[in-house]
This record gives sequence, structure tokens and C-alpha cells, in this order.
Amino acid sequence: MRSVSEDPVPATVYFLALPTLALLAGWVTGQEARQAPWKYFFSLLVFATCIPGIFSVSLSVYLFLFQRGGSIFNVNLVTQVLPVLSMILTLAIIRQRVSFAYVPGFHKLSSLMLMLGAIFFLMYLLDRARIIVFVNMPVQYLLLVVAGALLVIHYGFRQLTR
Repeated sequence: MRSVSEDPVPATVYFLALPTLALLAGWVTGQEARQAPWKYFFSLLVFATCIPGIFSVSLSVYLFLFQRGGSIFNVNLVTQVLPVLSMILTLAIIRQRVSFAYVPGFHKLSSLMLMLGAIFFLMYLLDRARIIVFVNMPVQYLLLVVAGALLVIHYGFRQLTR
């Protein structure tokens, strides 16, 4: 099996096809974009572009924040830049035709993005704080503190988005 770096054509075609499909679907649907068959198609496009895009953003943030000596010149365009550009372009095209409130499952993706941001923020704080776990404090307690902080952040985001 070949990696994406060795054969970037399938990934490039995939990420260029998503905005093209969104543009064609928007052109075909006209005012019917909110109705049953088309809103599910737009939902499929949103998930097909956002899942790799979110993963790519997460990978890039991790590499730049936590990998020491990582350079911006070491970025792989196909795996780190193209998914994000495809996600932004596809979401912008879909947003012109239909409100995201009518796209099934979009609120789940926005919640996922907020939680990933909160997790990376907590990881960054823990990394920069140089917390040293003493022998008297087991690692399980530190994990409980992080899980509690995530629950508080999740509850706060839910209250903000109501």
C-alpha cells in the first residue's frame, strides 16, 4: 500500500471534488436546498470534508505546538493544507445555498471542533506549566483533573451555544 506522499493524486482529486460537488449541487438545487434529499446530500458533503479537515488542523496544531524543532517548511501540502482549504471552500459554498441549521448533524461537528480546541488548549497549558507529578500523587488523579476540566469546558460551551 502506497502512502499519500508517494501518490498524492487520489487525495488531491478527492479534496478538489468536494467543493466541485458542492458547487454543482448548489447550482442544481436552487431554492430546494433545504428540502429532504438535498439537505442530506449537503450533510454528506459537510462530513466528507470536515472530518479530514478537522483531523488535518488537529495534526498541524499538534506538530507545531508539541514537536520541538518543527518547522513550517516541513508541512505536507496534500495532508495538512489541502484538506483545510477544501473544508473552508466547501463550507463557504454550502453556506451560500443553505443555512447550516438545516444541515443534519452540523452542530455535532461544531461541538467537536470546540472540544478539540479545548483539549489542545488544556494540553498546551499542561505542557507549558511543567507539572511534575510527585510520588504522593498518582497519575490517575491527574487524569481525573483533566477529565473534570474537560467536562466543565463542555458544559460551558453548551451553555454558550444555547
